Amino acid sequence: MSKIKMMLTASAVMALAACGSGGGEPPVADAPVEAVAAPDGGDWSEMVVKTEAGGFLMGNPDAPVKLVEYASYTCPACALFDQTGTEPLVENYVKTGRVSYEYRQLVRDPVDMVAAIVARCAGEARMFPITHALFQSQEQWFMQARTQLASQGAAIEALPENERNKAVAEAAGLITFASQRGVPRAEVEACLMDEQKATDLVEMRSTATQDYGQIGTPTFILNGVKLDADAQWTSVEPYLKRAVGEE
Repeated sequence: MSKIKMMLTASAVMALAACGSGGGEPPVADAPVEAVAAPDGGDWSEMVVKTEAGGFLMGNPDAPVKLVEYASYTCPACALFDQTGTEPLVENYVKTGRVSYEYRQLVRDPVDMVAAIVARCAGEARMFPITHALFQSQEQWFMQARTQLASQGAAIEALPENERNKAVAEAAGLITFASQRGVPRAEVEACLMDEQKATDLVEMRSTATQDYGQIGTPTFILNGVKLDADAQWTSVEPYLKRAVGEE
């Protein structure tokens, strides 16, 4: 069995992994945290910056409550949170300036790797919309990737290292996917062939493991504390309510 096939098989198993128990105590506010208006009458949800940790942070960078999500594009549970939790998270917490939301890719397999590179290549303004689109159509492009790589895997592995990610992305249809959403094809291909992009993602996963132990996806970190929460919004929101003083 080729390395690509083995990693794809492993990803199906990893999709079932649950997040580990949180270490330390999640924050609990003594009093309600007041909302903070975005500068110049803006919208905090439209303010996105890349962080030193390599993630993309939406909202008030000085928010007292900081939620980090480690997620993977080939993870069904992560798609579930995107579909059910992202909107209330943004509307009720990020837009108030009380909570910032940082998304960090935790890559699990070759297809997840190229999806993460494509999303990051979209840049700060488009990373979250591309991420949402990837999760909405996850079943389609991931199934296409599995089908194509089942027959092309050996040929792709024989390519020079800097060409493999581009070939995997082509097999999944992700280069066209990104270009249809405003990311020029040449720009996406350049990102995929830049070995440093993949190295950065591998290092981000290594750092996450060092900081929080062996974690699954999604994993949520609130003010530096790993939460004992699954992909259900009803599992995550109580922590946020306590952190902003609503409970």
